[in-house]
Amino acid sequence: MKKLIHCSLLSLFASHLAFAADKGGAILNANEAGPDYQIQGEYAGKRAGVQVIALGDGKFRAVIHKGGLPGAGWDKGKKIEINGATNATGADFPKADGWAVRINGGKLHLTATGADARELEAVNRKSPTLGNKPPKGAIVLFDGTDAKQFKPGKITEDGLLEQGANSVKQFQSHRLHVEFKLPFKAKARGQGRGNSGCYLQARYEVQVLDSFGLAGKHNECGGIYSIKAPDVNMCLPPLAWQTYDIDFTAAKFKDGKKVEDARITVFHNGVKIHDDVKLPKRTTASPLAESAAPGFLHLQNHGNPVRYRNIWVLEK
Repeated sequence: MKKLIHCSLLSLFASHLAFAADKGGAILNANEAGPDYQIQGEYAGKRAGVQVIALGDGKFRAVIHKGGLPGAGWDKGKKIEINGATNATGADFPKADGWAVRINGGKLHLTATGADARELEAVNRKSPTLGNKPPKGAIVLFDGTDAKQFKPGKITEDGLLEQGANSVKQFQSHRLHVEFKLPFKAKARGQGRGNSGCYLQARYEVQVLDSFGLAGKHNECGGIYSIKAPDVNMCLPPLAWQTYDIDFTAAKFKDGKKVEDARITVFHNGVKIHDDVKLPKRTTASPLAESAAPGFLHLQNHGNPVRYRNIWVLEK
């Protein structure tokens, strides 16, 4: 009885979190996102890339990358951040550290002390693995038809899988392809902004979070939670479909003791962000403890409406 009550309370708490997130302004449809959504996003031009983060109420932060956008020319040097706000025709970002930004008509005008002014175009990058079909022998967990391969598992009216899903089938070493869409929550900050998680074997989390334009920490999108930050923050703007392509090698056990750590390689939107990384422990909040037993794919419900599609596994 105590266990049943505990589970009911957890379900009630999760539902409360989801309701609070929706009430807090989570948007999943670009047509409902408003004018701030049209300004936020990525801009690219000669030797520069700028990511513009919507912060709500017409406020923004521009993150300037020398060389180009992350994964597309950025020299991985120091980023310049400038705060700005909307005006009658777009948005203005007053000069800071010798840099200034103005956005108008889908173009971003970038000026820097001692350098020529540059005009950057708005771009909508797409992962090269978006829509990848399962290879021969792969197990299709979700193709938009139904959610029978997950328990719990709930499919939306438009054929997407909701957060808070556990695969019925359990796995040892495998390759995983999964596509996800983060909500637009301009007024939210940190872990409250489109939070979910992709747990291999329900033990090792690759974080799912709207970390567009942020530093790229272990608890941000692409991070192996509590273990390692991604080599580069490849998070696209909210409402863009994104991909994880993960190669996972299960930990090895002998006589009940772990003798070899699990390992993981992760591609986020086609860019390698973790290369054969050892996982010395299970990550924080993982449902299963480490063991020789297989584990399920866990797509965490953290109170935010995150959507998933095109999920398949190829066992190794």
